[in-house]
Amino acid sequence: MSLQDWQAIRLTLSLAFYTVIILLVIGLPLAWIIANYQGALRPVIETIIALPLVLPPTVLGFYLITAFSPDTWLGQLWIEIVGGQFVFSFTGILVGSIIYSLPFVMQPLIAAFSSISKGPQLSAITLGMPFYYRFWYVVLPMAKPSIITASTLGFAHTLGEFGLLLMIGGNIPGSTQVVSIALFNYVETLEYDAAHRLALLLMMFSFISLFLLYKFNRPKYLLTDE
Repeated sequence: MSLQDWQAIRLTLSLAFYTVIILLVIGLPLAWIIANYQGALRPVIETIIALPLVLPPTVLGFYLITAFSPDTWLGQLWIEIVGGQFVFSFTGILVGSIIYSLPFVMQPLIAAFSSISKGPQLSAITLGMPFYYRFWYVVLPMAKPSIITASTLGFAHTLGEFGLLLMIGGNIPGSTQVVSIALFNYVETLEYDAAHRLALLLMMFSFISLFLLYKFNRPKYLLTDE
């Protein structure tokens, strides 16, 4: 593999890692709030979260580019904080990746928190345990399998992102060129041997991620004494 290929691999893994970490930091408390909210706006909130599942990546990319244009107040605020434009930057594709992978992380978390028994939480309240202690020592351990599932799905989904990242970040080697875009370049130039290598690498990453998930994160009732 060329140096450019290794740069694309490093960039892809970094993007997937930071996407999952940020989504967990944001998603865990947000999913808990949504899971315990039974108001009339809950279907609207859940629809917004799930929207990237059905929305074409180009549509999402177009509106992000428009919203963060240097001519808008949001784009100017972005430049003041980050020090550069939203488009053609790693931070730009990171924001796009976070939004695009949002449902893959949020939906398992919301489902997990919604199904957690109230008994242990009530016992912790009776013992005078503060909320953050209850959340950290009672709720999160009970939701651990779903947290692992959400993290794995978010990571694997980010590995294969293409259209949104190409639209926001372009195709800059070492900066915004991820593996899926590098693979597309090889196919366009009929360099199929190099394309096969990157395609196989993406497939391997995805397979290993899902294999580890199904191997070590099975429900207790599926485990045997083998």
